[in-house]
Amino acid sequence: MENRTFEIPIGPVHPALKEQIRFTFQVEGERIVGVDIKPGFAHRGIEFMGMHRNLIQVLYLAERICGICSISHPIALIQAVENAAGIEVPPRAQYIRVIVAELERIHSHLLWAGVAAHELGFDTLLHLTWKVREKVLDILEELTGNRVNYAIPIYGGVRRDISPEQYPRVREMIRYYRGLFEELCDRFLNDASVEARTRDVGVLEPEEAEELCAVGPTARASGLRKDVRQDWPYLVYGDLGVKAITPEDYGLETRGDVYDRIVVRLLEVGQSLSIIERCLEEMPEGEITSIPKIPALLAQLKKAEGEGIGRHEAPRGEVIHYVRLEAGVEAPVVWKVKAPTYSNLLSWYPMFEDQEIADIPIVTASIDPCICCLDRVHIVRGRSEQVMWKEELLKLSWEKTRKIVMGNG
Repeated sequence: MENRTFEIPIGPVHPALKEQIRFTFQVEGERIVGVDIKPGFAHRGIEFMGMHRNLIQVLYLAERICGICSISHPIALIQAVENAAGIEVPPRAQYIRVIVAELERIHSHLLWAGVAAHELGFDTLLHLTWKVREKVLDILEELTGNRVNYAIPIYGGVRRDISPEQYPRVREMIRYYRGLFEELCDRFLNDASVEARTRDVGVLEPEEAEELCAVGPTARASGLRKDVRQDWPYLVYGDLGVKAITPEDYGLETRGDVYDRIVVRLLEVGQSLSIIERCLEEMPEGEITSIPKIPALLAQLKKAEGEGIGRHEAPRGEVIHYVRLEAGVEAPVVWKVKAPTYSNLLSWYPMFEDQEIADIPIVTASIDPCICCLDRVHIVRGRSEQVMWKEELLKLSWEKTRKIVMGNG
């Protein structure tokens, strides 16, 4: 009997998706034989808005590119601006940035683990994981004042110091998670139902990961020891000797499947605990910012001229921010952001190949996608696709506004 191929559309709105994206799967029976992926439903124009605000205001926009990575984007932006403006950062401030970044990695990986359990239909494990995640959110609130959107880094340093009274509470959190670490590994890695749903599912071979420029846990789970903290040390990561983690560090043969992505993220929770502990022990005394007054900072930024690039190993992978500054202009002349999901998007194609329909939710979740972070405008008119530049988009916006005002929209 001849095989018949059917199309299954999923999204842009679907119960298995947390954000808007559209998949069109070609299936033969239960087997996926092809997929077409269409982002472009959640573009927010953040870069455009940033180029019409001063650099302090841009920092608040950067925090809101992603709620989970709400220090990752500011760190990358700040490094880019500091490079362009020649601003120095005190050593103590660098340690504080690293501590908050690693706290964010713990909370992000635990959040992802809960989402992964939910996509497998294992909601008991979801609730356990999110229950223990509360501890790291409490510490983030203790140190920064917020559970998300921490507003801790600023050009030239950080806004808040870590007081001696807060050290014991951070150390207590480290002991708490170390006490839970074996249990979390056991629940995720030794459970028969989790293994059955994730072993040899959504495989990304090392060659495919390298060719498709995968980053973060997605790349490391395929055996690529690729980590910005290791390959391009910034802040004090070079002094801490951070090494990229792969499944081999857990004594496993790397398969590049969903199971291996669970392994890498769990091991990175343990690694982040060790990094935070070392930072507490080695953090020097001193100032937390090189330019304490905001008016003086704005004045220096307004005089700055040049280009800068900032890179940061976010929980999902490498974040890159590029800025170009011109003297006398408060706003960046150019601000471009590359989020890790933008790099990992193409990895879905080989991951979905030959999988079953029931595997779609967990394979989708396995790269920890953030669609709003990656999204760009995508315009389709009839059967033709086109790229629209700023001037054309502005013209279309003005025309639409006029029609609405005149009652013809």
